Amino acid sequence: MEKQDTLHLGSSEKRNQTINFLENDQKYRRIFEDSIDALLLWDNDHRIIDVNRVGEKLIGIPKKHLIGHRIYEPNNILENGKKEILRHIEQVLEKGQTCSTMFFIDEEGNNRYFDCSSKLDILSGINFTVFKDISERIEIEEQLRKSDTLTVIGELAAGIAHEIRNPMTALKGFIQLLENEITKNHPMYYQVITSELARIDSIINEFLFLAKPKATRFQEKDLNQIMKETVDLLTAQAVLHNIQIVTNMESQLPLIFCEPNQLKKVFINIIKNAIEVMPHGGNITITTKMVEGERVQISIQDEGSGISKEKIKKLGEPFFTTKDQGTGLGLMVSYRIINDHQGKIFIESDEGMGTTFYIELPMDLKEKL
Repeated sequence: MEKQDTLHLGSSEKRNQTINFLENDQKYRRIFEDSIDALLLWDNDHRIIDVNRVGEKLIGIPKKHLIGHRIYEPNNILENGKKEILRHIEQVLEKGQTCSTMFFIDEEGNNRYFDCSSKLDILSGINFTVFKDISERIEIEEQLRKSDTLTVIGELAAGIAHEIRNPMTALKGFIQLLENEITKNHPMYYQVITSELARIDSIINEFLFLAKPKATRFQEKDLNQIMKETVDLLTAQAVLHNIQIVTNMESQLPLIFCEPNQLKKVFINIIKNAIEVMPHGGNITITTKMVEGERVQISIQDEGSGISKEKIKKLGEPFFTTKDQGTGLGLMVSYRIINDHQGKIFIESDEGMGTTFYIELPMDLKEKL
């Protein structure tokens, strides 16, 4: 203990100097403590000298356990967070002051964003940082960006889909007329042509859904039953790929207000994607449960190769896909359906460890419609 006191003596002296300065003028002390932003004072050894109440709350550790420790030492700051903080400190020492947005992944795997503004030597050897949690704002901006993208794609989709559908109809007609001749001489060609035409037709339907979603009839339904019916549809395909679908469904889930066929479309899309990323077999684990008392959460976890953080951010964007022959439209449609249900989709993934899709749906949707 004596050694530790000696080690932090410099920091203690600076802290006392700072406290004396602030206490000499109660107005400044009050501004420091009552600021709506988190405020932090630290020395040139990166050790915390003082922190206000908001900062204490955001960090999640009592002030008495922060004073004297380096800014990046609290045990709830993971490795990626330490690197972000050190990068910010380097810029402060180099420029004298700096502003940056720092990205963290917290202990629960959630993305956290902080705006940080720091100034060197506001008092001799004492540095000052203002920081603010902007995670909610970043999430809303991301949702708005995807929503705007969906609107633009929807407007384009209507015209494109109809332009493609007209020649498609002619092609289908002529192929049917030539069916006997082609199947007799070139059966494999006929199979490939009809299969690809069906795929184009499927893409057109997804375009049309984005352009003008079908009128929805929301009704109270059992989510577990919807998921069970979806799993029954895909079990045969899973078995062919040596995949087992494991379900952990919370019993006594309350009914949710939804459009069951649209939810089924979302589940089918995500589960089929999971099957396709597991060429060597494995398990797909599906879980349903209540969260925070007012929302139902569905998680679909695969054992595939995982997705990088950069690619996760782009999922749901038009024509972005991690599959060789995908269009990305299926996931766009899924995002739109869940958005129409006032829910949200978020994804967690570690490369080499698999991916989990989380879908959360509100219980009080009926009251909001």
